[in-house]
Amino acid sequence: MLDNLSDRFSKITKTLRGQARLSEDNIKTALREVRMALLEADVALPVVKTFMNSVKDRAIGQEVMGSLTPGQAFIGVVNDALTELMGKENSSLNLAAVPPAVVLMAGLQGAGKTTTVGKLARLLKHDQKKKVLVVSADVYRPAAIEQLKLLAEQVEVEFFPSHTGEVPVQIARQALDYAKKQFFDVLMVDTAGRLAIDEAMMQEIQQIHEAINPVETLFVVDAMQGQDAVNTAKAFNEALPLTGIVLTKMDGDSRGGAALSVRHITGKPIKFIGIGEKINGLEPFYPDRLASRILGMGDVLSLIEDVQKGIDEKTAQQMARKLHKGKSFDLNDFKTQIQQMRKMGGLESIMSKLPGEMGQAAKQVPEGTADKAMSRVEAIINSMTPKERSHPLLIKASRKRRIAQGAGVSVQEVNKMLKQFEQSQKMMKSLTKGGMGKLMRMAKGMKGILPQ
Repeated sequence: MLDNLSDRFSKITKTLRGQARLSEDNIKTALREVRMALLEADVALPVVKTFMNSVKDRAIGQEVMGSLTPGQAFIGVVNDALTELMGKENSSLNLAAVPPAVVLMAGLQGAGKTTTVGKLARLLKHDQKKKVLVVSADVYRPAAIEQLKLLAEQVEVEFFPSHTGEVPVQIARQALDYAKKQFFDVLMVDTAGRLAIDEAMMQEIQQIHEAINPVETLFVVDAMQGQDAVNTAKAFNEALPLTGIVLTKMDGDSRGGAALSVRHITGKPIKFIGIGEKINGLEPFYPDRLASRILGMGDVLSLIEDVQKGIDEKTAQQMARKLHKGKSFDLNDFKTQIQQMRKMGGLESIMSKLPGEMGQAAKQVPEGTADKAMSRVEAIINSMTPKERSHPLLIKASRKRRIAQGAGVSVQEVNKMLKQFEQSQKMMKSLTKGGMGKLMRMAKGMKGILPQ
């Protein structure tokens, strides 16, 4: 995500080495590079101008204090300006209304609107313990209703049935009436998209909005569209009283222009970002955290939250007691560790949020390959006997051949997995006090799972 922008800012830092302070002369080149980086990222020109003026005013005369280099001081200024550009702080959903709180989803076809409804419904149910009802008012796109029905089943929320041929406004009204009678906390209404903005689409969604009076009207936009995403957001903002924006496909080949522009152009906060196709791939948007990731400083706060969500506390306590009693970390524990990393979004997701070279390493890995590698590791462990998992030293040549055959891999891959296990075993022995530093070293120890 935003790799080109991150690389640009990394180079800018290096150009300012050796200076005692930031002056108009020595930041001139850096500012030119920043401008080029933003334009290449498809940031809207008015936004670039505003941002450049903000950075210049803050940077000139900035003292280089303590152990900071001029490059680091300049990046600090850019970080503050980026955060301010994207909205300063997280803006959560406002569900303070007489139930059901209605959330209306709008956007163009292909932006990931229906998938986002499923992801957000899951987040509301699991994180906020809300009783959620979803309904599709998209009677035009083939299989749109069926898609939302399947997503509702997957995230275990109720689906209100609708059919092609029905009037979208009537569907929304009936769903709202049902939600009131059945005491739902939240009603989420998915609407039809088009391949481009057209008058008929705008009129239809305006009628739906008037009929159900939503507390949240979220515009879902594809981050990979760049400048087009900003223009689309502006058009919808003029037609509807939007309350927030969801940026999807932020893990794709996104240049970052939409993330940096859409808040400034519409004046509406980005509330969520979509990461990947998995149903848990929706994150609250924190401008300061995205700014840190763009500038190569990682996103440790989001990583901590992922860890808290992904780790089964009971399992973690059992493992801690086991290690405290002097019992060794075995292959059963290693398998559990991998499963919990998957709950956190996978190794690539974890590493991408770490600062420095760990975050850079994640960028070099083709999407999905780490997840496949972890699946192979699980398959190898599943091919072992319970005794072998508990006593890995028993696994010699003949056992390795049998395990490899059972898992459908080569003996070399079994050897590689055992080496990864040994690294993780050593890491667990040292994790007596915990802490982020050790978590990062643990992730580094697991790096061997990534394809080279």
